Amino acid sequence: MKTRAIAHTGLESSSLAYGCWRLAGTWDHSKVTPADLQRGIKAVLTAYDAGYTLFDHADIYCSGVAETIFGQVLSENPGLREKMVIATKCGIRFRSVPNPDSPQRYDFSAEHIIRSCEESLVRLNTDVIDLYQLHRPDYLMNPEEIAEAFTKLHQKGKVRFFGVSNFTASQVDLLKSASSDIHFTSVHQVEISLLNRYAMETGLLDQCQIQQMTPLAWSPLAGGVLGDGYTPTEEALEKFPTLKETHRVLDEIAHEQQTTRSVIALAWLLRHPSKIIPIVGSINPERIRQFTQADEVNLSREEWYKLLLAARGEPLP
Repeated sequence: MKTRAIAHTGLESSSLAYGCWRLAGTWDHSKVTPADLQRGIKAVLTAYDAGYTLFDHADIYCSGVAETIFGQVLSENPGLREKMVIATKCGIRFRSVPNPDSPQRYDFSAEHIIRSCEESLVRLNTDVIDLYQLHRPDYLMNPEEIAEAFTKLHQKGKVRFFGVSNFTASQVDLLKSASSDIHFTSVHQVEISLLNRYAMETGLLDQCQIQQMTPLAWSPLAGGVLGDGYTPTEEALEKFPTLKETHRVLDEIAHEQQTTRSVIALAWLLRHPSKIIPIVGSINPERIRQFTQADEVNLSREEWYKLLLAARGEPLP
C-alpha cells in the first residue's frame, strides 16, 4: 500500500489501518478459546504481509486480550515491532470495575491514564506506544491534568505522540488549550463512512486540516452494511433508509472499476483532502487483503458526489 504521513509526527502509516478490536473473536475474555487466539495471530500477520503498518487497539477490547494477542505476535516475530505504528486508547471504564457498585464511566484522571498506558505496554509487549488516544470524552476532564499525564508519559519514553477519539471540535480545542505541545493531538479517531458523515458535516474534518491532525476513521463500512454481499435487513433499512440506493451506486462504480463494493466505500474516504486513514477490522484473511485494493482506486469528483448523493438521499442545497 501507499503511505500517509501522520500529522507532524514523522511517522508514516499505510493508507489503511488495521483495527484489532476483533482479534479475540469476542468481547467476553472468559470465552476466548485457543482457536480464537490462533485466528487473531493469523489476522495480524496477514494484515502485516498485506501491507498494513498502523495497528489500532484499545485497552477495553476483550478486556485487554486483543492487546495480549498482538503482544504474542511481537514476541514470536522479533524485528516486527520496528516496522509498525502501534496505537491504543484509554479512558473507558466498565461497570463493576473495580468495585461491584462502580458505574460505567469515562476516566481521564492522570492516575488512570498513566496506569492504563503502563498496563497496555505490558500486554502489547513493547517499550513504547506510538499513538496513545483518549477513547471517549470524559465530561469531568481537566485539560491541565491530562497535559500533565501526557508530559510524564512522553518524557519517560512510554508514548511518542497522543491523540483523541470521538471528541467534538470544542473538546479538541479545550484539550489543546492546556498546552501548545504538538505531541498532544496528532490524530483524531472518529466514526466516518458514507452512511455516517457527522465528521464532515460538523467541522471535525475541517479542524483536522486546520490544526494538522490526521483523521482515523473507525467503522468505515458502517458496521459492515457497506460490505460485499451484505443483504439489507429491516433493522438496517430503518437505521439507514438510503442503504439500497447506496449499494446500487457502489456496485455500479465497483463494476466499472472492476473491484468490489467495500473497496469503493473505502476509496470514497481516501479521496477526502483531510487524508483520512480508514481502520478496517475484519479477521477474514481474504477480506483483509482485498481491502488494500482501495489504495489503487482513483474516484473522480463526479463518482465521489454520486456516492454522496446516494447516501444522503436528497439533493445538495
